[in-house]
Amino acid sequence: MSFEIRSKDLLGRIGLLHTKTGTVETPLLLPVVNPNHQLIPAKELRSSFGFDAVITNSYLVWRRYREDPSPPKIHDLLNFDGVIATDSGAYQILRYGDVEVQANDIIHFQEQLESDIAVILDIPTDQAASKSRAKWTVDETLRRADEALRVIKRKDILWVGPVQGGVYPDLVAASAKEMAKRSFPIHALGSPTTVMQQYQYDVLVDMIMAAKLNLPPDRPLHLFGAGHPMMFALAIALGCDIFDSASYAIFARNGRYLTAHGTAKIADLEYFPCNCQSCHGHKPAEVKRMLLLERERFLAAHNLHMCLSELQTVKQALVEGRLWELVESRSHNHPSLQRAFRNMLKYREAIERETPVRKTKGPFIISHNSLSRPEILRHQKRLIVNYTPPAKVKTVILFPERYLEPFREDSERDPILEKIGNRSHVHLCTYGLAYGIIPEELLDVYPLSQSEHSLAPEANIIHSAVDRIVEFLEKANYKSCLIVTEEKWQEKLAKATQRRLSKKMKVKIIEREKLNSSAIMQIAKPKARKRMR
Repeated sequence: MSFEIRSKDLLGRIGLLHTKTGTVETPLLLPVVNPNHQLIPAKELRSSFGFDAVITNSYLVWRRYREDPSPPKIHDLLNFDGVIATDSGAYQILRYGDVEVQANDIIHFQEQLESDIAVILDIPTDQAASKSRAKWTVDETLRRADEALRVIKRKDILWVGPVQGGVYPDLVAASAKEMAKRSFPIHALGSPTTVMQQYQYDVLVDMIMAAKLNLPPDRPLHLFGAGHPMMFALAIALGCDIFDSASYAIFARNGRYLTAHGTAKIADLEYFPCNCQSCHGHKPAEVKRMLLLERERFLAAHNLHMCLSELQTVKQALVEGRLWELVESRSHNHPSLQRAFRNMLKYREAIERETPVRKTKGPFIISHNSLSRPEILRHQKRLIVNYTPPAKVKTVILFPERYLEPFREDSERDPILEKIGNRSHVHLCTYGLAYGIIPEELLDVYPLSQSEHSLAPEANIIHSAVDRIVEFLEKANYKSCLIVTEEKWQEKLAKATQRRLSKKMKVKIIEREKLNSSAIMQIAKPKARKRMR
């Protein structure tokens, strides 16, 4: 196996990718190194920045050494002793329409270079392509993949089988299904560059998920051209494992300064919002006075530090089980990310299936969008499918959220619970905005009592809670329900629940201070039958 998974959260994972040169950790960012012009020497990318892998363009190397029967090894050419991936020239096809090299020739050339990871010469799908043209790129890429597998000799190289289809999710899904049948140890989503350049991250979500849901989970997914730190959290949460980008250099050339929140022009900065090795001890005014090449190198170095820092932030959130919180937080950095995050929610069922059941920390629930997170979906699903209420109990009492806590199981500690007396004839649950309804006996089960939420009792959030409460009560088949309230929003929730269940069970609402044994018996006592005269 070339890939092993160490940690998971949402669809994201931390893994180890084994190559013939060494093992690297994913999520992995591959800085693009131009073989003909290195703004920052590849050797420094490892020694000064900590990048253990880079990517370069084998087609550009081929153009330089095409007449040489023994071209230099790629590690010697770049002076880099880490893992090196080589692209095949497909980006040049996307940009210029064609390349001079044949598909099989670039495969043999990458084998001569002794690349660690190599890409076949696929046909990328242009964003503006018609659907018929897009389908042709899918079919032609699959044909080339089959031909590549016949001519590949080096089995110690990790070959990448690209997925095409562009902005047509059905074509991307079909491409992924077919490419999954081929024995490529790595897959890549091709042609997302234009979509990302135009900040169409919501479209990118559909492209990624169409590929991810149809590829084998034991193979890493490479997102070509994704190098802006503002979208790392989103892409990793959707299951992307490898990224590559020349953005650190391209943005530097244009006088732009990367942050996790977006891109700033160095001309507009008066202060550096960063304390990386490049920015520490410098002020923007100094950088503005630098010579052009010196300023470009400064910005490129900062951009690299920023990319690596954000990648580490995402990894830490992943191992802590807080990747959802990070994605939701980052989605507020730009309207395009907010649209993408909302689009991600339609894949919540697939995300829930891949999210670990237990984590080291409880979830934070901070908005209506948080109600789609895996922990809440899983609780409701298991409550409906797996949970059985206590036998022979026909009355349920719903207390406001967090009124019942695991440490309150001894009713003598609470006068309200003490008033209930013999609790064998009633079932106690708590209700709230986050999880809807929680039976008393499950209160200390992860993540219910470990969660924190700041949900405001807005109409849509109350409506979502009512949906979940009603679904549970209907399934549990109680005969009567007593809803205890303390605040105005709880009254609204209780009345909405009462209306929804009016034809199915007896529902009564009572303020907490009025709760007593008489009120409970009134709701729990069955109607007396009239005697026959």
